[in-house]
Amino acid sequence: MFKSTYLAGVSALVSSLVLLAPACAHADESPPGTIYVTALRTPVAAERVSSSITVLDEEAIEEAQTFSVTDILLRTPGVSISRNGGYGTSTSLRIRGADDGTTVMVIDGMRLSDPSSTAGGVNVSNLFLDDAERIEILRGPQSILWGSNAIGGVVNVTTRKASEPLEGSFAAEAGSNQTVSARAGVGGTSDFVDWRVAGSTFRTDGISARSSGTEDDGYRRTSASGSARFKLAHDVSLDLRGYWSDARSEFDGSLGDTYAFGTTQEWSGYAGLNFDLFDGRLVNRLAVTQTTSDRENFDPERDIRQITFDAHGRLRRFEYQGTFTLNEAVQVLFGAEREEQRMTTASPGNNLVPYELTRHAVDTDSLYGQLRVTPLDGLTLDGGVRYDHQSRFGGNTVASAGAAYSPNDGVTVVRANYSEGYKAPSLYQMFSAYGVADLKPEQAKGWEVGIEQGLGDILRASATWFERRTTNLINFAYCPSGADQPEVCYIPGTDTTRFGYYANVDKAQAKGLELAATARLGIFFANGNYTWTQAEDRTPEASTYGRQLARVPRHTANVEGGVDVAGLRASVAARYSGKTFTSSSSSTVLDDYWLVDLRAQMEVMPGLTLQARVENVGNERYETASGYGMLGRTVYAGIRSRF
Repeated sequence: MFKSTYLAGVSALVSSLVLLAPACAHADESPPGTIYVTALRTPVAAERVSSSITVLDEEAIEEAQTFSVTDILLRTPGVSISRNGGYGTSTSLRIRGADDGTTVMVIDGMRLSDPSSTAGGVNVSNLFLDDAERIEILRGPQSILWGSNAIGGVVNVTTRKASEPLEGSFAAEAGSNQTVSARAGVGGTSDFVDWRVAGSTFRTDGISARSSGTEDDGYRRTSASGSARFKLAHDVSLDLRGYWSDARSEFDGSLGDTYAFGTTQEWSGYAGLNFDLFDGRLVNRLAVTQTTSDRENFDPERDIRQITFDAHGRLRRFEYQGTFTLNEAVQVLFGAEREEQRMTTASPGNNLVPYELTRHAVDTDSLYGQLRVTPLDGLTLDGGVRYDHQSRFGGNTVASAGAAYSPNDGVTVVRANYSEGYKAPSLYQMFSAYGVADLKPEQAKGWEVGIEQGLGDILRASATWFERRTTNLINFAYCPSGADQPEVCYIPGTDTTRFGYYANVDKAQAKGLELAATARLGIFFANGNYTWTQAEDRTPEASTYGRQLARVPRHTANVEGGVDVAGLRASVAARYSGKTFTSSSSSTVLDDYWLVDLRAQMEVMPGLTLQARVENVGNERYETASGYGMLGRTVYAGIRSRF
């Protein structure tokens, strides 16, 4: 039940700010070329956003020449990954040192999630760029608008939208390790409907996932997406969107080569009705989304039953969102959501005994609101609050407040904000063989302050300091050895012991500095970023107290420089990652490394571009997870076109 003091406080805050509206200065009209951020669930000019954000447009995505979403995210401030081998193997994404599973991934407004996965987040190893036209990386806790899991940040991917009555695009590449990638899309726009459908395929023989292995672990993936907006009336439209992928990945065991493989099918669908009221001042959206995932692992060396893992997850969301613009100085965003998570899992043995898929469920009801005001020219203030009630742990409230100031239409921008985030325990952490049903949500509180400065079209630089404290971290706790075991070391409802379980046992603190700059002078260009992240264990009396969190490098950097002349763009890029611990319980340290890439593309005629790249030119041998290799030197070449 909502607390009366909580609702009274929200009401008082909103009422007082709205009453101040007549005294507020009108916000300036956005200048030409203004970048709008949609990860805030409504378009907001970038210079009015109080959180750190990186925006990659279509040009930047194409120039990067990467296959996967994680590969391009790695080139932005504050982001690191760890991967157990080549493409398709288990991959963890971290923003500002936050744990894997604490980043929200959104594609065309559809929040991707797999309730049957360990942390309850998205499987980023199967996310490829496909038909992506724009990527926004919003760093820091963002649970006010996005709810659970938004502790590290939000990655918002937007696919291409048609701008002509009929248009299309295609791209194809091939290269090392028998890798082949192809994608295509077609769409159109009219007075009644805007639409686009796209598909892609990717195959590679890969490398051995284990560093000591000799047998290659291949990967293949096929995907499709589609969207349509039906313009039912001047101020009424219907959005239909869908996303599907099917993947098969081979992987190795902890002892070396195996013939094991896994299959994953993922579906996401969205249906939303948009309608405006009061001459467009109140923009409404009613929507339902559903994401399903089916995962199975197989061991061909088994002689009776080859399937070793069978998991199915479903997430269904019902959403209402309203955006009320009182005037150019005051905007209120508010909404209500219901989220229903379902999971079934089983780990069949190598026998003929029938196995049962056990079903588990959890539901969450939410209310949220955010107010954005412009009391002075160039100054934007925002504040928000969210209340979630989950069927397992009960209620949870988070809040945020921030400010952005730009005295010169975005040339200079100063940002500061305080924000809170949380992560609900996943169904797997509560109900698997290692689960504990009464886990509490992880809680995070963070703040940041930053500045951006531009110098015409020549230079733009930024610096951001951030801090975040996280409590109730869910980690794996091991049971003691011996005959006498505590109750928590038995699988719930059975007399079977287990070697460990999930528990709220950890605390962590992260702070850091993010620096970034882009420069262009004539035909020459350069860009780079550097991040210092001190993410440490702060669990009282723990043997690892004060130690850097596992797989979080303290230093990361990216730099690129090149020329852009007469349709030819060529560059040299380098990426650095510092030393890391391979796991929270291990003293093994993974070495730091530098990777150097060469890229070139040439527009041979309007709408037709040839491209080629060499990644890891020096054939650097490195690991992001102990015992698992990464790709060495690879060469790719391809073609892309728009018509």
